[in-house]
Amino acid sequence: MGGQVSVDGVHVVVVGGGFGGITAAQRLKSEGLSFTLIDLRDAFHHNVASLRASVQPGFARRTFVPYEETFGDSFLQGRVERVDMERQTVVLQGGREVQFSHLILCTGTDGPFPGKFNMEASHQSAVQAYDDFVQQVQAADSVLVVGGGSTGVEMAAEIKTEYPDKRVVLIHSRIALADPELLPSVRQQAKEVLLQKGVELLLGQKVSDLSQLQLNVTQKNMTVTTERGETLRTDLIICCTGLKVNATAYASSFSAASLVDGGALKVNKHLQVHGFSNVFAVGDCADVKEPKMAYHAQLHAAVAVSNIANSLRGKELTSYHTGNVTMLLAMGRDDGVGQFNGLKLPRRLVVIGKSRDLLLWKSWREMRQTQP
Repeated sequence: MGGQVSVDGVHVVVVGGGFGGITAAQRLKSEGLSFTLIDLRDAFHHNVASLRASVQPGFARRTFVPYEETFGDSFLQGRVERVDMERQTVVLQGGREVQFSHLILCTGTDGPFPGKFNMEASHQSAVQAYDDFVQQVQAADSVLVVGGGSTGVEMAAEIKTEYPDKRVVLIHSRIALADPELLPSVRQQAKEVLLQKGVELLLGQKVSDLSQLQLNVTQKNMTVTTERGETLRTDLIICCTGLKVNATAYASSFSAASLVDGGALKVNKHLQVHGFSNVFAVGDCADVKEPKMAYHAQLHAAVAVSNIANSLRGKELTSYHTGNVTMLLAMGRDDGVGQFNGLKLPRRLVVIGKSRDLLLWKSWREMRQTQP
């Protein structure tokens, strides 16, 4: 990264402590730049492992890494309500304000628990929420997973791997499973792995009354109806659909010229938000045409911090370029499918690369803490 940059009056605020946020904070720290990282929780959530934390007792505590131990006084827990661009302040719920010279927005996506945990909480209460959910899964004889994108595919596989005797049904509105950015052969392989594990697939169908159903709580023999009029009975319903850009922190702060439909921020090749040279968007909230993945958020964050440092040094800014898709799906701890740089990988390599530990070691190492 070059020599440290220390400039009076420079203070970078990073909103959101997901994968992009902690990467940005670590890079700012190594540059010697003053910064504040703000997040709802008091610990980083390695949500790549959230689905296993939903089925395996005691696993959840490994998926939360306390911010303060890594970032000290540079971390602030709170909910950002808006950004005042004229005064260059971030306004938190309760009225507290944090001044910035540069802003990095890393607010990510929001969606249903257990895939996401976007609420104000201590990591102890977050761990307890996952431990409680494990008990719901254990109490169910049958589970319905709604949504066959990558999250739904991994969720169904995790349940069936941990509890092979449970009936697991996956319903998906499309015929092909997992992320459309994946190679067709990888998507087909994901389907084959689910079938090999004994997951029942209802493809090209939707649940007709999902908003009326009780999610995440085991109730024996609930009746679920599809839009085709078919019915099935299940004890537990887990929703893995409905991911959306988490734009609440900034939606009221930028004009339509800086936003796209869905709430993501328009960015240029330097990841600067349209109309602002000192505001960057990284990860899921940046309108970059590529799959929404932790890996990409970390790449974005490195570019954003490099460009803040480069601008302070008077150097040319770095551009972000999308590449061929790399994506690994953990199909339980013992199987997986995926591709690297656009090339399909052998399943055993995905198991070694992701499925066994879900890259937990990497987050603990980056946060410079010891995994429990």
